[in-house]
Amino acid sequence: MTNDNLKTMLFVPASRPERIAKALASGAGAVIVDLEDAVPVSAKETARQALEDFLSQHDGPGIYVRINARDTAFFDADLALCSRLDKVIGIMLPKAESAEDITLVAGSGKPVLPLIETAKGLVAIHAISASPSVNRLSYGGLDLSDDLGIEGNTVGAETILDQCRYQILVSSRAAGLLPPVDTVFPVFDDYEAVLARARRARNMGFSGMLCIHPKQLGPVQAGFAPDEEQVKWAEKVLTAAESGEGAFKVDGQMVDAPVIAMAKTILERARGHY
Repeated sequence: MTNDNLKTMLFVPASRPERIAKALASGAGAVIVDLEDAVPVSAKETARQALEDFLSQHDGPGIYVRINARDTAFFDADLALCSRLDKVIGIMLPKAESAEDITLVAGSGKPVLPLIETAKGLVAIHAISASPSVNRLSYGGLDLSDDLGIEGNTVGAETILDQCRYQILVSSRAAGLLPPVDTVFPVFDDYEAVLARARRARNMGFSGMLCIHPKQLGPVQAGFAPDEEQVKWAEKVLTAAESGEGAFKVDGQMVDAPVIAMAKTILERARGHY
């Protein structure tokens, strides 16, 4: 991808091209123009044309496009469109289930952001992560829940999805990918709820979230940024580390190399580099 610092990735329907410019001006880390779930079957062709018309006159930042899955009748036309549009800087592939899926989409010459949304995708996640066209993973919580047969918005469902997050995180790290992006959160009019979800995802090793409304951008960005106390602690650790001692104490806590590395990561996030 061209932007490593994607705390927020905002969806906008391709069928509503007037919203694309607004999304690009919203402050989102990236904009994903959606040809899949947000566009009804009857509007797929007109949505593709609307996106092409918009980008033919657009001289601003590039966009990502979520195409339809490989097993749909719309996949080939979506992929062909993305292949010929220079302003498409990445392709989000829903229901990615194999390395072959990634290779096919990568033939467009664009980076691929796979969405893990099925049990097959989870089983193949190591092969998917190993593709040179992939440098970040995400997943679709609702589709994955449906495929796994778990009941959404329950403690049990969240427990299972946490196991899926774990697999995505570990596979990303093992493959040397950037930290993954968490799934969408359906709430957008409750700042504290969105903030809490973003902080939870950050604490689980994720680097950003997929967003469905501009109101989510502020709390998600805040949730993935270190808070003031974390920054002060990290600065104190790195200042003390300049002494050159192998191990020392900061605020009563023993500090060694792994703790120093954590402090550096916190400050990198605070500066917007992670």
